Amino acid sequence: MIALRQLSLLRGGVTLIEDANLIINDGEKVGIVGPNGAGKSTLFKLLLGEMGADKGDCEITNGTRIAHMAQEILARDRSITEYVLDGDHRLREIEHDMETALAQGDDLRYAELLGDYEQHDGYSAPSRAQRLLVGLGFTQADLERPMSDFSGGWQMRANLARTLFMPSDLMLLDEPTNHLDLDALFWLEQWLVKYPGTLLLISHDRDFLDGVCGRILHFDHRHLVLYSGNYSSFERMRAEQLASRESERAKQEARKAELEDFVRRFRAKATKARQAQSRLKMLERMGEIAPLRAESPFTFRIQAHEKISTPLLSLDQASVGYQGAPLLENVRLSLSPGDRIGLLGPNGAGKSTLIKALTASLPLLAGERVTGEHLKLGYFAQHQVDTLDLSTSPFVHIQRMSPMASEQEIRNFLGGYDFKGDDAFAQVENFSGGEKARLALAIIAWQKPNLLLLDEPTNHLDLEMREALTDALTQFEGAVVIVSHDRHLMRSTVDRFWCVADGNISPFDGDLEDYHRWLKTRQSSAKTQSQSQSQSQSQSHVTGAGAGAGQSARTSPSSSVSDGEASHEAHASEDVTETSEGAQEGVSSKQAASQAEEPRVDKRQQRKEAAAQRAQLKPLTKARDAAEKKMTSLQEKLSVLEEQLGDDALYRPENKEKLVELTRERGDIGAALEEAELVWLQAEEALEEARA
Repeated sequence: MIALRQLSLLRGGVTLIEDANLIINDGEKVGIVGPNGAGKSTLFKLLLGEMGADKGDCEITNGTRIAHMAQEILARDRSITEYVLDGDHRLREIEHDMETALAQGDDLRYAELLGDYEQHDGYSAPSRAQRLLVGLGFTQADLERPMSDFSGGWQMRANLARTLFMPSDLMLLDEPTNHLDLDALFWLEQWLVKYPGTLLLISHDRDFLDGVCGRILHFDHRHLVLYSGNYSSFERMRAEQLASRESERAKQEARKAELEDFVRRFRAKATKARQAQSRLKMLERMGEIAPLRAESPFTFRIQAHEKISTPLLSLDQASVGYQGAPLLENVRLSLSPGDRIGLLGPNGAGKSTLIKALTASLPLLAGERVTGEHLKLGYFAQHQVDTLDLSTSPFVHIQRMSPMASEQEIRNFLGGYDFKGDDAFAQVENFSGGEKARLALAIIAWQKPNLLLLDEPTNHLDLEMREALTDALTQFEGAVVIVSHDRHLMRSTVDRFWCVADGNISPFDGDLEDYHRWLKTRQSSAKTQSQSQSQSQSQSHVTGAGAGAGQSARTSPSSSVSDGEASHEAHASEDVTETSEGAQEGVSSKQAASQAEEPRVDKRQQRKEAAAQRAQLKPLTKARDAAEKKMTSLQEKLSVLEEQLGDDALYRPENKEKLVELTRERGDIGAALEEAELVWLQAEEALEEARA
C-alpha cells in the first residue's frame, strides 16, 4: 500500500505537490497524468527514496519490491539477454555464490544454493527474459547481440524488458510506450493487464491508459486528485468539473460550438467505412469534452499551402531500402490533396523507410519518385528534435526561415504552441523533450506544407499537446501520411490505412481493432508453421534422419513467437505437414531400398513396431491437441471481452459493476491462457522426447 499524508514537495523553489492525501491499495493499476513539468517523475523519485518530502509523509508497505527503469544504461558490452537477467539482483547473487562455492569445493553449500536457485526459478530465467525481449520486438537472432549494437530506441526497449523482468510488488513506469511500435505496444498492454502487483504508469497515450489502468491520478495545479475508472472516464468527469466553473463558461461555449460545427461538417462527408465511422465517434466525443479543450494552453492550426498539385507525390515501380537490402519492391502509390493515410505493419517491415523514401532523404534503389509542381513537404522524423539548434531560441528558429516576418507575428504564432512571453526567447538546450518536439512541429507548421509525412510525431508530447495536434491534423486541408503507435491520433486523423508487410504495400480494409486481430492471426500462422516443421523434424529423427531434430522441435514454440517478421512463411506450412504414419513408412521404405546389401528388414514386424509406437504416443498427442484447443477457445473469449471493454458506454457510472466484472473476467481468462500455453509447451516437449 502507498499512502501520502499532507505531503508537499518542492523542487528548485517551486511547489510541485501541495498537501496531498491519497491511498493506493495493493494490486491497483493507476495512470498518472498532468502537464509536462507538473512533478510526475519527481513523485517517482520520492517513492524510490531518492528524495524526501518537504512536508508530510510518504508511506510504503515494508518489504515492497519496486521495479523501475534505470535512467542510465550500463554494461553495453553484455548481450541483451544477460542485461535483462541482470535486473534480478537476487538471482545474480545466488549465481555468484554458487560459483564461489564450486571454486572452493564446498559441496554442501553448493547443494543448498542449488535449492535456492531452483526456488528462485533460475532454470527458467533465460527463457523468461528472452520472451520479454521477443514480445518487445527483438528477433531470435538479436538475443545474444551486445547492447552496443542497438540504437538508443532499441536500448530503451531492452531497458523496459529488464524492468518487467525484475521481481516486484510495485512497478513504476515512466512513458514506457515511447520508442515502441503498435505490435510491441499491443503486447505490452496485455502483459501489464496480467501483472499481479501495483502499477503506477506515467503515460500520454490515452488508449494505453484506457486498456491498462482502473484509476487515474491527476496533477491538477499542485494538487493530486485520484479518480476511479480509466482515462476516458476521468476525461468526462474532469470536463464536468470544469464546466461548472462560471468564469470559464464563455470560453468553453465558444470552443464547444466550434467543435460541434466541425463534427457536423465531417458527418456530411463521412462514408460507411469502419474507419470513417470510428473517426466520427471520436469527433462526437470532442463535443462532450469541450471544456477540457478550452483549458488547454495550445491553440494552433496547421495552415496548408495555398497552391496544390494533383497528385502531390508519386512512386512508380520503386524499390525501397538500403543498398543490397531492399525492404519494399515494385511500389506504386500516389498521394493527392485530402488523402489521410495511416501506415500499419509489423516492426521492421519498412514503414519509416518508406517515409524516408517519400521525402527523398533515402534514394530509391530502383523506380521513380515524381513530385507535383506545387508540392510543399512537411516532414517530422522520429529524431526530428536532434536537428534543432540548441544554442538559440524558438523565435530565432522561425525568424531564420522568414526574416521579413514581424516580431509580433512570430510571437503570436509561437504562443499557440505555449511558447509565451520570455519562453519564445529561451535557449533550446534547456528545453525538455516535449518542448523540443513542440518546437519541431511549430517549425513544420510555419512553412505551410500541403503534404505532411509524420513518423511518430507524439513521442515526448503530453496529453494536452497530443489532443491539440489531433485537432490541428483533423482540420488540416492538405494530405497526411502518419506512422504512429498513438491509436487515438490514428483513429481521429486518418481515413484509410495502408499495410506495409512482407515486402509489399497494400490497402488495409478495416480499423485498428481489425489490425490487432490481423496481427494475432499472423502470429498464430507462424506458430502453426513452427509446429508443422517441428513434427516433420521429429519424424525424420525417429527414422534416423538426424540426431538434432528432436532438439530443434523442442525449441520451436519459442522460435515461432520470437520472429514475427518471418511469419509470411507460414503459408508454406501446408506443404510441409505429413502424417506421422506416412512419414515413418515412407522414410523406412527409402532406407530399405538404399541398403540392399544389408540384411533384409521384416516389413511386417516394422509395421507392428510403428503401430505400437503410435499407440504409445497417442495419449501424449491427445494431451497436446487438447491444450491447443483450450488455447484457441480462451483466445476467442479474450477477443470478445476486449471488444466489450472497448465500448465507451461501459464506462458510465451506471455500468460500473459490469465494468468491474468484465475486467476481472479478462484478467482470469488472461491468466488461464498463460497457463494453457505452458501446458501446451510441456505436452509438446513430452511428445517430442517420446518420439526421439
